[in-house]
Amino acid sequence: MKTLGIVGGIGPESTIEYYRFILEGYRARVPDGSAPHLIIDSIDVNRAIALLDANDLAGLTNYISAAIDRLARAGAEIALIAANTPHLVFDEVQRRATIPMLSIVQAACDHARGLGLRRLGLLGTGFTMRARFFPDTFARAGLELITPREDEQAFIHEKYIHELLKNQFLPETRTALIGIIERMRKDEGIEALLLAGTELPLILRGAEPEGLAFLDTTMIHVNAAVDAIVQ
Repeated sequence: MKTLGIVGGIGPESTIEYYRFILEGYRARVPDGSAPHLIIDSIDVNRAIALLDANDLAGLTNYISAAIDRLARAGAEIALIAANTPHLVFDEVQRRATIPMLSIVQAACDHARGLGLRRLGLLGTGFTMRARFFPDTFARAGLELITPREDEQAFIHEKYIHELLKNQFLPETRTALIGIIERMRKDEGIEALLLAGTELPLILRGAEPEGLAFLDTTMIHVNAAVDAIVQ
């Protein structure tokens, strides 16, 4: 069993989900009553958002790399970032890291390809929806990602930053998000929806429109982590 290091706190509620689901996944795979060895370095989501708002990707890289270094010094043998948006700088963080890292983007791509999907919608923070790190990875695998319209992206980002990251999951926001998703299915012909924000499942889990699968990047990443722990 390998020791897993988690860069958490971005945001705190989804980090709790990671911890809980990794424990559950491990115990389902290893039913001997044991538990995995996990180390969490919970960093400041407000600082990370400030760096993103300033487009200071070098600063964000340094901030997350420092967390990976702390995890490695504490004994982590593998690591992950428990969030989608910081994967903007994943490649450089991984290059600097002294331990292997598990990418949420690659795990999601592998999962979607395994399902035989070709055209998916992408929801996340504005940073994620505007960036190329998801679409480029999926394109290399022959998959296409469709983002919402600019006005919809602005709405989703505002709700994400000011509600979801503050542990506010309002019914009216859920209804509005489902409306955007339904429009994307009708107008863009998406086959499934990638929840590329680890807070999105907290508000959308169980609200899937009939016939449209939601790909929960938190659970996909968790399953990849459990695989790495027990290998």
